Amino acid sequence: MKKPIFISIFSILINALVLNAQEFSLISKAEVLDIVSKNNTSIKISEAEFNQAKADYAQTNAVFLPNITASYTALSTTNPLMAFGSKLNQAILTQADFNPTLLNNPNQVKNFGTKLEIQQPLLNLDGIYQRKAAKSKMEAMHFKTERTQDYLAFEVDNAYMQLQLAYKTVVVLEKALEAANATKKLADNSFKQGYLQRADVLNVEVRVTEVKNQLQTAKSNVQNASNYLSFLMNDTSYTTYKPSDSLTILKTNLENKNISKNRPDIKAMEFATNAYEAMNKADKMAFLPRLNAFGSYELYDNEIFQADANGYLIGAQLSWDIFQGSKRFGKTQKSKSELEKSKLEYEQYINQTTLELNKAKRVFLDAENKLELTRLALEQSEESLRIRTNRFKEGLEKTSDLLQAETQFAQKQLEYYQTVFEYNYAQAYLQFLTKE
Repeated sequence: MKKPIFISIFSILINALVLNAQEFSLISKAEVLDIVSKNNTSIKISEAEFNQAKADYAQTNAVFLPNITASYTALSTTNPLMAFGSKLNQAILTQADFNPTLLNNPNQVKNFGTKLEIQQPLLNLDGIYQRKAAKSKMEAMHFKTERTQDYLAFEVDNAYMQLQLAYKTVVVLEKALEAANATKKLADNSFKQGYLQRADVLNVEVRVTEVKNQLQTAKSNVQNASNYLSFLMNDTSYTTYKPSDSLTILKTNLENKNISKNRPDIKAMEFATNAYEAMNKADKMAFLPRLNAFGSYELYDNEIFQADANGYLIGAQLSWDIFQGSKRFGKTQKSKSELEKSKLEYEQYINQTTLELNKAKRVFLDAENKLELTRLALEQSEESLRIRTNRFKEGLEKTSDLLQAETQFAQKQLEYYQTVFEYNYAQAYLQFLTKE
Protein backbone atom coordinates (compact mmCIF):
# COMPACT_ATOMS: atom_id res chain seq x y z
CA MET A 1 0.00 0.00 0.00
CA LYS A 2 2.89 2.37 0.62
CA LYS A 3 4.21 2.17 -2.95
CA PRO A 4 1.08 3.57 -4.64
CA ILE A 5 0.96 6.41 -2.10
CA PHE A 6 4.62 7.23 -2.84
CA ILE A 7 3.95 7.18 -6.60
CA SER A 8 0.94 9.43 -6.15
CA ILE A 9 2.91 11.97 -4.11
CA PHE A 10 5.75 11.84 -6.64
CA SER A 11 3.30 12.50 -9.50
CA ILE A 12 1.84 15.47 -7.67
CA LEU A 13 5.31 16.95 -7.16
CA ILE A 14 6.20 16.46 -10.84
CA ASN A 15 2.98 18.14 -11.95
CA ALA A 16 3.64 21.03 -9.59
CA LEU A 17 7.12 21.49 -11.04
CA VAL A 18 5.77 21.42 -14.59
CA LEU A 19 3.12 23.99 -13.77
CA ASN A 20 5.71 26.19 -12.13
CA ALA A 21 7.94 25.94 -15.19
CA GLN A 22 5.04 27.11 -17.35
CA GLU A 23 4.38 30.18 -15.24
CA PHE A 24 6.52 32.39 -17.46
CA SER A 25 8.38 32.40 -20.74
CA LEU A 26 11.87 33.86 -21.05
CA ILE A 27 12.20 36.47 -23.77
CA SER A 28 14.88 38.96 -24.81
CA LYS A 29 14.37 42.49 -26.08
CA ALA A 30 15.74 41.51 -29.49
CA GLU A 31 13.11 38.79 -29.76
CA VAL A 32 10.36 41.22 -28.80
CA LEU A 33 11.56 43.74 -31.41
CA ASP A 34 11.61 41.04 -34.09
CA ILE A 35 8.07 39.85 -33.29
CA VAL A 36 6.72 43.41 -33.05
CA SER A 37 8.21 44.35 -36.42
CA LYS A 38 6.38 41.39 -38.00
CA ASN A 39 3.09 41.25 -36.11
CA ASN A 40 2.29 44.64 -34.59
CA THR A 41 -1.08 45.93 -35.75
CA SER A 42 -0.06 49.61 -35.83
CA ILE A 43 2.79 48.80 -38.23
CA LYS A 44 0.45 46.78 -40.44
CA ILE A 45 -2.06 49.64 -40.51
CA SER A 46 0.70 52.09 -41.43
CA GLU A 47 1.92 49.77 -44.21
CA ALA A 48 -1.66 49.46 -45.52
CA GLU A 49 -1.92 53.26 -45.64
CA PHE A 50 1.34 53.41 -47.59
CA ASN A 51 0.08 50.78 -50.06
CA GLN A 52 -3.10 52.81 -50.48
CA ALA A 53 -1.07 55.95 -51.29
CA LYS A 54 1.10 53.88 -53.64
CA ALA A 55 -2.01 52.68 -55.47
CA ASP A 56 -3.26 56.28 -55.76
CA TYR A 57 0.06 57.24 -57.33
CA ALA A 58 -0.15 54.32 -59.76
CA GLN A 59 -3.53 55.60 -60.94
CA THR A 60 -1.90 58.85 -62.07
CA ASN A 61 -0.06 56.92 -64.81
CA ALA A 62 -3.18 57.69 -66.82
CA VAL A 63 -1.68 61.16 -67.39
CA PHE A 64 0.83 59.57 -69.80
CA LEU A 65 -0.58 56.19 -70.80
CA PRO A 66 -3.31 55.69 -73.41
CA ASN A 67 -6.86 54.59 -72.71
CA ILE A 68 -7.76 51.68 -75.01
CA THR A 69 -11.23 50.14 -75.33
CA ALA A 70 -12.67 47.43 -77.59
CA SER A 71 -16.34 46.73 -78.30
CA TYR A 72 -18.50 44.46 -80.46
CA THR A 73 -22.00 45.65 -81.37
CA ALA A 74 -24.90 43.78 -82.99
CA LEU A 75 -28.07 45.55 -84.08
CA SER A 76 -31.12 45.17 -86.29
CA THR A 77 -32.97 48.29 -87.47
CA THR A 78 -35.56 49.74 -89.84
CA ASN A 79 -34.66 53.31 -88.87
CA PRO A 80 -34.00 55.10 -92.17
CA LEU A 81 -30.89 56.90 -91.03
CA MET A 82 -29.43 53.91 -89.15
CA ALA A 83 -30.24 51.51 -91.97
CA PHE A 84 -28.59 53.71 -94.61
CA GLY A 85 -25.55 54.33 -92.37
CA SER A 86 -25.16 50.65 -91.57
CA LYS A 87 -25.12 49.71 -95.26
CA LEU A 88 -22.67 52.53 -95.90
CA ASN A 89 -20.34 51.25 -93.16
CA GLN A 90 -20.64 47.73 -94.58
CA ALA A 91 -19.76 49.06 -98.06
CA ILE A 92 -22.77 47.29 -99.63
CA LEU A 93 -24.73 50.30 -100.94
CA THR A 94 -26.07 49.97 -104.47
CA GLN A 95 -27.84 52.36 -106.86
CA ALA A 96 -31.15 50.84 -105.85
CA ASP A 97 -30.62 51.88 -102.24
CA PHE A 98 -31.05 55.51 -103.28
CA ASN A 99 -34.65 54.88 -104.21
CA PRO A 100 -36.65 57.40 -102.09
CA THR A 101 -39.17 54.70 -101.19
CA LEU A 102 -36.42 52.44 -99.79
CA LEU A 103 -34.70 55.38 -98.15
CA ASN A 104 -37.88 56.36 -96.33
CA ASN A 105 -39.12 52.84 -95.59
CA PRO A 106 -36.08 50.55 -95.58
CA ASN A 107 -36.20 46.83 -95.05
CA GLN A 108 -34.72 45.40 -91.87
CA VAL A 109 -30.95 45.81 -91.83
CA LYS A 110 -28.55 43.87 -89.64
CA ASN A 111 -25.23 45.33 -88.62
CA PHE A 112 -22.32 43.72 -86.73
CA GLY A 113 -19.47 46.03 -85.80
CA THR A 114 -16.11 45.71 -84.05
CA LYS A 115 -14.54 48.90 -82.75
CA LEU A 116 -11.11 49.54 -81.24
CA GLU A 117 -10.66 53.01 -79.69
CA ILE A 118 -7.59 54.71 -78.27
CA GLN A 119 -7.29 58.03 -76.40
CA GLN A 120 -3.81 59.41 -75.74
CA PRO A 121 -3.20 62.39 -73.42
CA LEU A 122 -0.64 64.77 -74.92
CA LEU A 123 -0.65 67.80 -72.65
CA ASN A 124 -2.57 67.82 -69.34
CA LEU A 125 -0.63 70.11 -67.01
CA ASP A 126 -3.09 69.81 -64.12
CA GLY A 127 -2.81 66.02 -64.31
CA ILE A 128 0.99 66.23 -64.16
CA TYR A 129 0.88 68.24 -60.94
CA GLN A 130 -1.76 65.92 -59.50
CA ARG A 131 0.67 63.10 -60.17
CA LYS A 132 3.41 65.00 -58.30
CA ALA A 133 1.02 65.50 -55.38
CA ALA A 134 0.21 61.79 -55.30
CA LYS A 135 3.93 60.94 -55.30
CA SER A 136 4.61 63.35 -52.42
CA LYS A 137 1.74 61.81 -50.48
CA MET A 138 3.20 58.35 -51.10
CA GLU A 139 6.61 59.50 -49.83
CA ALA A 140 4.95 61.04 -46.77
CA MET A 141 3.25 57.74 -45.97
CA HIS A 142 6.57 55.94 -46.42
CA PHE A 143 8.24 58.15 -43.80
CA LYS A 144 5.19 57.87 -41.55
CA THR A 145 5.52 54.08 -41.66
CA GLU A 146 9.22 54.37 -40.83
CA ARG A 147 8.49 56.65 -37.87
CA THR A 148 5.80 54.26 -36.65
CA GLN A 149 8.42 51.52 -36.61
CA ASP A 150 10.80 53.81 -34.68
CA TYR A 151 8.06 54.60 -32.16
CA LEU A 152 7.22 50.92 -31.69
CA ALA A 153 10.92 50.18 -31.11
CA PHE A 154 10.96 52.90 -28.43
CA GLU A 155 7.73 51.54 -26.95
CA VAL A 156 9.30 48.06 -26.81
CA ASP A 157 12.23 49.58 -24.88
CA ASN A 158 9.77 51.14 -22.45
CA ALA A 159 7.61 48.02 -22.04
CA TYR A 160 10.60 45.72 -21.66
CA MET A 161 12.15 47.97 -19.00
CA GLN A 162 8.80 48.09 -17.19
CA LEU A 163 8.80 44.31 -17.14
CA GLN A 164 12.37 44.31 -15.81
CA LEU A 165 11.39 46.81 -13.13
CA ALA A 166 8.34 44.76 -12.17
CA TYR A 167 10.48 41.64 -11.65
CA LYS A 168 13.06 43.67 -9.68
CA THR A 169 10.26 44.92 -7.46
CA VAL A 170 9.10 41.36 -6.84
CA VAL A 171 12.65 40.29 -5.90
CA VAL A 172 13.06 43.22 -3.49
CA LEU A 173 9.73 42.55 -1.81
CA GLU A 174 10.39 38.82 -1.59
CA LYS A 175 13.64 39.58 0.23
CA ALA A 176 11.80 42.12 2.37
CA LEU A 177 9.24 39.43 3.24
CA GLU A 178 12.04 37.03 4.19
CA ALA A 179 13.55 39.71 6.42
CA ALA A 180 10.15 40.48 7.96
CA ASN A 181 9.52 36.79 8.64
CA ALA A 182 12.99 36.47 10.20
CA THR A 183 12.24 39.47 12.42
CA LYS A 184 8.90 37.90 13.36
CA LYS A 185 10.66 34.70 14.33
CA LEU A 186 13.10 36.65 16.54
CA ALA A 187 10.21 38.63 18.02
CA ASP A 188 8.26 35.46 18.79
CA ASN A 189 11.28 33.96 20.57
CA SER A 190 11.86 37.15 22.53
CA PHE A 191 8.17 37.29 23.46
CA LYS A 192 8.29 33.72 24.75
CA GLN A 193 11.32 34.59 26.84
CA GLY A 194 9.56 37.68 28.17
CA TYR A 195 11.83 40.23 26.52
CA LEU A 196 9.10 41.71 24.30
CA GLN A 197 5.49 42.70 24.79
CA ARG A 198 2.60 41.43 22.73
CA ALA A 199 2.22 44.86 21.09
CA ASP A 200 5.76 44.57 19.66
CA VAL A 201 4.94 41.20 18.14
CA LEU A 202 1.76 42.59 16.62
CA ASN A 203 3.74 45.43 15.03
CA VAL A 204 6.00 42.85 13.39
CA GLU A 205 2.99 40.87 12.16
CA VAL A 206 1.51 44.06 10.67
CA ARG A 207 4.78 44.62 8.82
CA VAL A 208 4.68 41.07 7.43
CA THR A 209 1.12 41.61 6.20
CA GLU A 210 2.04 44.92 4.56
CA VAL A 211 4.93 43.34 2.66
CA LYS A 212 2.71 40.45 1.53
CA ASN A 213 0.18 42.94 0.13
CA GLN A 214 2.93 44.89 -1.64
CA LEU A 215 4.32 41.65 -3.06
CA GLN A 216 0.92 40.66 -4.41
CA THR A 217 0.56 44.06 -6.10
CA ALA A 218 4.07 43.69 -7.56
CA LYS A 219 3.17 40.31 -9.04
CA SER A 220 0.08 41.84 -10.59
CA ASN A 221 2.29 44.53 -12.12
CA VAL A 222 4.43 41.77 -13.64
CA GLN A 223 1.32 40.40 -15.30
CA ASN A 224 0.27 43.87 -16.48
CA ALA A 225 3.69 44.60 -17.98
CA SER A 226 3.75 41.17 -19.60
CA ASN A 227 0.29 41.68 -21.09
CA TYR A 228 1.38 44.98 -22.59
CA LEU A 229 4.29 43.23 -24.29
CA SER A 230 1.79 40.67 -25.63
CA PHE A 231 -0.33 43.53 -26.97
CA LEU A 232 2.65 45.06 -28.77
CA MET A 233 3.51 41.65 -30.26
CA ASN A 234 -0.15 41.03 -31.17
CA ASP A 235 -0.04 37.86 -29.06
CA THR A 236 -3.58 36.99 -27.96
CA SER A 237 -2.40 34.12 -25.73
CA TYR A 238 -1.14 36.72 -23.19
CA THR A 239 1.72 34.58 -21.97
CA THR A 240 3.47 35.76 -18.82
CA TYR A 241 6.93 36.79 -19.98
CA LYS A 242 10.15 37.14 -18.05
CA PRO A 243 13.06 39.24 -19.37
CA SER A 244 16.18 37.25 -20.13
CA ASP A 245 18.33 40.05 -18.71
CA SER A 246 18.00 42.16 -15.58
CA LEU A 247 17.43 45.88 -15.17
CA THR A 248 20.81 47.62 -15.25
CA ILE A 249 22.11 51.12 -15.94
CA LEU A 250 22.57 51.75 -19.66
CA LYS A 251 25.11 54.27 -20.91
CA THR A 252 24.68 55.94 -24.30
CA ASN A 253 26.56 58.82 -25.88
CA LEU A 254 24.01 61.62 -26.10
CA GLU A 255 26.36 64.58 -26.46
CA ASN A 256 25.42 67.28 -28.99
CA LYS A 257 22.24 65.48 -29.94
CA ASN A 258 19.72 67.71 -31.71
CA ILE A 259 16.57 67.44 -33.76
CA SER A 260 17.30 66.49 -37.36
CA LYS A 261 15.03 67.58 -40.18
CA ASN A 262 15.77 64.19 -41.72
CA ARG A 263 13.80 62.51 -38.93
CA PRO A 264 11.08 60.40 -40.61
CA ASP A 265 8.07 62.17 -39.09
CA ILE A 266 9.49 65.60 -40.00
CA LYS A 267 10.22 64.38 -43.53
CA ALA A 268 6.65 63.07 -43.70
CA MET A 269 5.30 66.52 -42.87
CA GLU A 270 7.65 68.08 -45.43
CA PHE A 271 6.36 65.79 -48.19
CA ALA A 272 2.78 66.43 -47.08
CA THR A 273 3.42 70.16 -47.58
CA ASN A 274 4.90 69.39 -51.01
CA ALA A 275 1.72 67.48 -51.86
CA TYR A 276 -0.45 70.46 -50.94
CA GLU A 277 1.79 72.73 -53.02
CA ALA A 278 1.50 70.44 -56.04
CA MET A 279 -2.30 70.28 -55.67
CA ASN A 280 -2.47 74.08 -55.57
CA LYS A 281 -0.45 74.24 -58.80
CA ALA A 282 -2.69 71.58 -60.34
CA ASP A 283 -5.76 73.70 -59.56
CA LYS A 284 -4.07 76.67 -61.24
CA MET A 285 -3.09 74.59 -64.29
CA ALA A 286 -6.74 73.54 -64.68
CA PHE A 287 -7.34 76.98 -66.21
CA LEU A 288 -5.17 76.01 -69.19
CA PRO A 289 -6.38 73.94 -72.18
CA ARG A 290 -5.82 70.21 -72.57
CA LEU A 291 -4.50 68.48 -75.69
CA ASN A 292 -5.49 64.84 -76.35
CA ALA A 293 -5.10 62.57 -79.36
CA PHE A 294 -7.71 59.97 -80.29
CA GLY A 295 -8.21 57.27 -82.89
CA SER A 296 -10.40 54.29 -83.74
CA TYR A 297 -10.42 51.30 -86.08
CA GLU A 298 -13.81 49.84 -87.05
CA LEU A 299 -14.90 46.59 -88.76
CA TYR A 300 -18.47 46.05 -90.09
CA ASP A 301 -20.55 43.29 -91.73
CA ASN A 302 -24.15 42.16 -92.05
CA GLU A 303 -23.21 38.72 -90.75
CA ILE A 304 -21.98 37.88 -87.26
CA PHE A 305 -18.26 37.49 -86.74
CA GLN A 306 -17.50 38.72 -90.25
CA ALA A 307 -15.63 41.88 -91.28
CA ASP A 308 -15.79 42.65 -94.96
CA ALA A 309 -15.64 46.46 -94.43
CA ASN A 310 -13.31 48.51 -92.28
CA GLY A 311 -12.22 52.06 -91.64
CA TYR A 312 -10.21 54.18 -89.24
CA LEU A 313 -10.39 57.60 -87.60
CA ILE A 314 -7.56 59.64 -86.07
CA GLY A 315 -7.42 63.14 -84.70
CA ALA A 316 -6.48 65.50 -81.90
CA GLN A 317 -8.58 67.67 -79.65
CA LEU A 318 -7.67 70.88 -77.86
CA SER A 319 -10.28 71.50 -75.17
CA TRP A 320 -10.57 74.40 -72.82
CA ASP A 321 -13.08 74.75 -70.02
CA ILE A 322 -13.22 78.52 -70.05
CA PHE A 323 -15.63 79.08 -67.18
CA GLN A 324 -17.24 76.78 -64.65
CA GLY A 325 -18.96 79.34 -62.52
CA SER A 326 -16.91 80.10 -59.41
CA LYS A 327 -16.16 76.43 -58.74
CA ARG A 328 -12.60 76.50 -60.08
CA PHE A 329 -11.72 79.76 -58.34
CA GLY A 330 -13.04 78.46 -55.03
CA LYS A 331 -11.12 75.21 -55.43
CA THR A 332 -7.89 77.11 -56.06
CA GLN A 333 -8.43 79.30 -53.01
CA LYS A 334 -9.12 76.24 -50.88
CA SER A 335 -5.94 74.44 -51.97
CA LYS A 336 -3.93 77.60 -51.33
CA SER A 337 -5.33 77.84 -47.79
CA GLU A 338 -4.51 74.15 -47.21
CA LEU A 339 -0.96 74.80 -48.38
CA GLU A 340 -0.52 77.73 -45.98
CA LYS A 341 -2.00 75.70 -43.14
CA SER A 342 0.41 72.83 -43.88
CA LYS A 343 3.41 75.19 -43.81
CA LEU A 344 2.32 76.63 -40.46
CA GLU A 345 1.76 73.16 -39.01
CA TYR A 346 5.25 72.15 -40.17
CA GLU A 347 6.87 75.14 -38.43
CA GLN A 348 4.79 74.55 -35.30
CA TYR A 349 5.80 70.89 -35.24
CA ILE A 350 9.50 71.76 -35.50
CA ASN A 351 9.18 74.25 -32.62
CA GLN A 352 7.17 71.82 -30.51
CA THR A 353 9.68 69.03 -31.13
CA THR A 354 12.58 71.30 -30.15
CA LEU A 355 10.74 72.24 -26.97
CA GLU A 356 10.17 68.56 -26.24
CA LEU A 357 13.86 67.79 -26.79
CA ASN A 358 14.97 70.52 -24.37
CA LYS A 359 12.59 69.18 -21.76
CA ALA A 360 13.81 65.62 -22.33
CA LYS A 361 17.43 66.73 -21.84
CA ARG A 362 16.55 68.31 -18.50
CA VAL A 363 14.67 65.19 -17.44
CA PHE A 364 17.72 63.11 -18.30
CA LEU A 365 20.05 65.32 -16.26
CA ASP A 366 17.64 65.19 -13.31
CA ALA A 367 17.51 61.39 -13.56
CA GLU A 368 21.30 61.23 -13.73
CA ASN A 369 21.65 63.29 -10.53
CA LYS A 370 18.88 61.37 -8.82
CA LEU A 371 20.56 58.09 -9.70
CA GLU A 372 23.67 58.95 -7.69
CA LEU A 373 21.65 60.22 -4.73
CA THR A 374 19.43 57.14 -4.56
CA ARG A 375 22.49 54.88 -4.80
CA LEU A 376 24.06 56.60 -1.77
CA ALA A 377 20.76 56.48 0.13
CA LEU A 378 20.48 52.75 -0.62
CA GLU A 379 23.97 52.06 0.72
CA GLN A 380 23.27 54.07 3.87
CA SER A 381 19.93 52.38 4.55
CA GLU A 382 21.49 48.95 4.04
CA GLU A 383 24.23 49.71 6.57
CA SER A 384 21.67 51.12 9.01
CA LEU A 385 19.58 47.94 8.74
CA ARG A 386 22.64 45.74 9.33
CA ILE A 387 23.54 47.63 12.50
CA ARG A 388 19.99 47.66 13.89
CA THR A 389 19.49 43.97 13.11
CA ASN A 390 22.64 43.04 15.08
CA ARG A 391 21.60 45.26 17.97
CA PHE A 392 18.07 43.78 17.98
CA LYS A 393 19.49 40.26 18.23
CA GLU A 394 21.40 41.40 21.30
CA GLY A 395 18.30 43.03 22.78
CA LEU A 396 19.73 46.54 22.40
CA GLU A 397 17.30 47.84 19.74
CA LYS A 398 13.58 48.56 19.79
CA THR A 399 11.33 46.52 17.56
CA SER A 400 9.85 49.67 16.05
CA ASP A 401 13.32 50.95 15.11
CA LEU A 402 14.20 47.68 13.40
CA LEU A 403 10.91 47.64 11.51
CA GLN A 404 11.51 51.21 10.40
CA ALA A 405 15.00 50.29 9.16
CA GLU A 406 13.62 47.29 7.22
CA THR A 407 10.90 49.43 5.67
CA GLN A 408 13.36 52.16 4.76
CA PHE A 409 15.79 49.71 3.15
CA ALA A 410 13.04 48.17 1.03
CA GLN A 411 11.84 51.62 0.00
CA LYS A 412 15.33 52.75 -0.96
CA GLN A 413 15.81 49.62 -3.04
CA LEU A 414 12.57 50.26 -4.87
CA GLU A 415 13.45 53.95 -5.33
CA TYR A 416 16.86 53.02 -6.71
CA TYR A 417 15.47 50.61 -9.32
CA GLN A 418 12.72 53.07 -10.20
CA THR A 419 15.41 55.71 -10.78
CA VAL A 420 17.42 53.28 -12.93
CA PHE A 421 14.26 52.78 -15.01
CA GLU A 422 13.70 56.55 -15.27
CA TYR A 423 17.35 57.09 -16.27
CA ASN A 424 17.24 54.41 -18.98
CA TYR A 425 13.86 55.63 -20.19
CA ALA A 426 15.14 59.22 -20.46
CA GLN A 427 18.06 57.98 -22.57
CA ALA A 428 15.78 55.93 -24.82
CA TYR A 429 13.43 58.88 -25.29
CA LEU A 430 16.31 61.20 -26.22
CA GLN A 431 17.49 58.65 -28.76
CA PHE A 432 13.95 58.45 -30.16
CA LEU A 433 13.72 62.26 -30.46
CA THR A 434 17.11 62.64 -32.13
CA LYS A 435 16.91 59.61 -34.42
CA GLU A 436 17.34 60.34 -38.12
